[in-house]
Amino acid sequence: MSKHLKRLNSPRVLRLNRKSNKWTIKPSPGPHKINRSISLGLIIRDYLKLCDNLKEAKRVLVEKEILVDNCIRNNYKFPCGFMDIISIPKMKKYYRILFDKAGKLTMTPITYTETEWKLYRIEGKTIIKGKKTQLNLHDGKNIIVDKDEYKKGDVLKIRLKDNKIQESYPLIKGSISMIIGGSHIGEIANINELIIIPSSKSNIAKMQGINEFSTHQEYVFPIGKNKAVISIPEVKIL
Repeated sequence: MSKHLKRLNSPRVLRLNRKSNKWTIKPSPGPHKINRSISLGLIIRDYLKLCDNLKEAKRVLVEKEILVDNCIRNNYKFPCGFMDIISIPKMKKYYRILFDKAGKLTMTPITYTETEWKLYRIEGKTIIKGKKTQLNLHDGKNIIVDKDEYKKGDVLKIRLKDNKIQESYPLIKGSISMIIGGSHIGEIANINELIIIPSSKSNIAKMQGINEFSTHQEYVFPIGKNKAVISIPEVKIL
């Protein structure tokens, strides 16, 4: 597998000028898929414009100035993706990575208080020793709970410093959600109905936003019960 990535072949979720240079920074293997992630060096140089070139970006990381989900990261290829929190303590700037209505991963400014927690979607569950339940989350993280009271598709609000669940947002009728795939990516809508398809095909979610539409259930990411608990990004045109 190639260690390099041409701008013309880069994932469509990236917001960059594809014809200004030939190459861009390819994310290394990590918590997010390559086609749904941004390398940390790209965030520093092209998104936040904290430096002019990759050499300066590497220097910023070596000096331990950038935190991802409150952990220091010094690998410029580290993959950052949906719901990750980027913190720059010295500048007192904090961001959450979300999809905008153009389907691009974007840096949404947040307050310092919001950096203390993160939303995780449950992608699967595993029963482990002691009959405890391990929840497998959307960015590869796992968390163990004593009671099996959550289901696949639910979203958990987890405090980062101790991995404690503060709140949950179930995948049920009425929940406000962000669409993270398909033609309605980035839209905010309420769940009207969940339709179970008794086959290998994806289940369907009927949504109500500005207009009524349907999408695959795996594209629905609850972000609150009655209202969104996160700031919503705006569309930006290059």
